[in-house]
Amino acid sequence: MSQHKTDKTDEQWRKSLSPEQYAVCRCSATEPPFSGKWYHHMEPGTYVCAACGAPLFASETKYDSGSGWPSFFQPATRTAVSLVPDESHGMHRTEVRCAACESHLGHVFPDGPKPTGLRYCINSLALDFAPLE
Repeated sequence: MSQHKTDKTDEQWRKSLSPEQYAVCRCSATEPPFSGKWYHHMEPGTYVCAACGAPLFASETKYDSGSGWPSFFQPATRTAVSLVPDESHGMHRTEVRCAACESHLGHVFPDGPKPTGLRYCINSLALDFAPLE
């Protein structure tokens, strides 16, 4: 799992990701709610970026928000994700990206549980999982 910046061409991204992952990670698409592989998943471990393998969220921070997407109250580290203003679709939101490869992960909202009050609403297609060993 790398923490350094990942620099791939668009062609390399297309070859390394499924078409659905490419749409989410590289084109900021959103998977349908309640459809993701990791939505109900609750095993101990670390959710990593599906595009580059960088650690993003610890399983202890995952909770059932009822939103239809995997939700976390904080990233694995302070530098795991980057936040970007998103004014698309006539909305004012904050996009969450992988800090290592800049893949689109989802959005963060101020309606989460304690201790942060945040809900990182993340597409399953943007995630992979490394079980606790």
